Amino acid sequence: MDSRRAATAPHPLLSLPVPAARAAHIVRKNVQRAASGMLGLSGERMSKVDTAWLRMDSDHNRMMINGVWTLAPGISWQALCTRVQERLLQYPRFRQRVVQDAAGATWVDDDHFDIAAHVVREKLHRHKGQSAQQALQERVGTLAMQPLDGRRPLWQFHLVEDFTGDDGVPGSALIVRLHHCIADGIALISVTMSLVDGGSAPPQRRAKPEPHHSPEEWLADALIKPITDMAVKALDMAGDGAAQSLHLLREPEKLLEHGLAGSVDAARLACQLVSDAAALALMPDDSRTRLKGQPGEVKLVAWCLPIALDAVKSVGRALNCSINDVLMSCVAGAIGNYLRAQGDDPSGQEIRAMIPINLRPLEEAWKLGNRFGLVPLVLPIGIANPIERLYEVRRRMDALKGSTQPLLAFAMLSMAGMLVKPAQDALINLFGRKTTAVMTNVPGPQEALTLCGARVTQCMFWVPQSGDIGLGVSILSYGGGVQFGVMSDTALCPEPQAIIDAFTPEFEQLALLTLMLPWGDEGSADCY
Repeated sequence: MDSRRAATAPHPLLSLPVPAARAAHIVRKNVQRAASGMLGLSGERMSKVDTAWLRMDSDHNRMMINGVWTLAPGISWQALCTRVQERLLQYPRFRQRVVQDAAGATWVDDDHFDIAAHVVREKLHRHKGQSAQQALQERVGTLAMQPLDGRRPLWQFHLVEDFTGDDGVPGSALIVRLHHCIADGIALISVTMSLVDGGSAPPQRRAKPEPHHSPEEWLADALIKPITDMAVKALDMAGDGAAQSLHLLREPEKLLEHGLAGSVDAARLACQLVSDAAALALMPDDSRTRLKGQPGEVKLVAWCLPIALDAVKSVGRALNCSINDVLMSCVAGAIGNYLRAQGDDPSGQEIRAMIPINLRPLEEAWKLGNRFGLVPLVLPIGIANPIERLYEVRRRMDALKGSTQPLLAFAMLSMAGMLVKPAQDALINLFGRKTTAVMTNVPGPQEALTLCGARVTQCMFWVPQSGDIGLGVSILSYGGGVQFGVMSDTALCPEPQAIIDAFTPEFEQLALLTLMLPWGDEGSADCY
């Protein structure tokens, strides 16, 4: 058809009978409204990555971030409710419920918000011979498998007003449950800093106008542009050339202005992306250990007393390793020792842990949502020598620097959020089948915090495991110390405390061997 005929051709609807044309118009309008998430609702559309996390819940793993604070002296339920109303509810997400539809989900204001449904008085029930700490750990594990009420905003605080832990300090304990679709770990640090004494309310967000884009424009705005934006701003992994190439991906009309240099950089980035994509797709299976298999529906958590962060830094400087290298090596050693204590021989074995990598500027963490990728780290649990294991971990960590795998994982989650749930599950399970653990290492506040006049004595959290992954490992630095926590599925690891109990001895052994080595010029270690 030539251009003149195309220009004068009637609209397809005009050639239909009036009733049929009206029906077609209504159908088209409803499809458009469904795609934009309106359908009678006024709210903000949930991002595709957050939608993926929302729909990732299963009977084996609930997609909740779980945390515990111990406070001294204790605080009252009323004081906590007042603080939550003054500070936390300044974030719209904590006043909004989620409404799902065929195209995704929408954040909608909860017109019947009830603070008592979200800040709950908790009474620990102790079995005979059970300490308060053990009762708290059991309760956290139970709550980790209880789904949040989908008719309300997806978060809850549980306050144990009278609690004395293993450190012997009387006070209170606060259990936090937050669905992962609201925020990631880095964003929660921002929320925490607004909730504590002296914290400030978040910056005010301007309402976004409702988009009216074509499908192609929507795909570019919802998936491609956010990924390249975050890569340019937050990924400092592959050098200036990669950053420049990503800028060109955002503005391809400028490619000609950069000539051959831009093409070379773009080609280099493309090679890196292809290589990393192949590495993700062709990951070999983990070693078959008792920690991998079909999880059940019961969780347990455990955590240890903090280790002095300065001591970890000293070991890292002496051995020319980063803090992360030291901590990851201790995790590998603790898991290896746990398997030996169970009668297994982990020699030559290694397990894969998925590690979240932040993909956004820290100053934007208050906006909440999920902006992180995942990178697979293979832990050499079969190496018994602490020094040998540390340098092997360092070698593997160094090999991941410059990788675009976190960006690819974020893109995969974005795509998963656009698929129907069975297809999303199949895509996510590609990771789960080749992974034994999810491991997080988050730098928290280095100064001790207070909440409602009480000092936060310990701070611990656990991120969820997806699919059939049954082990979660969390490392959090806070107030000059580093804490190590484990959440496990009882069908695979019925005694997570046994892994925890091996962590501090692993570090102490590494520190002792470090003192026995010849001392020369001190190296330098990255903070993280």
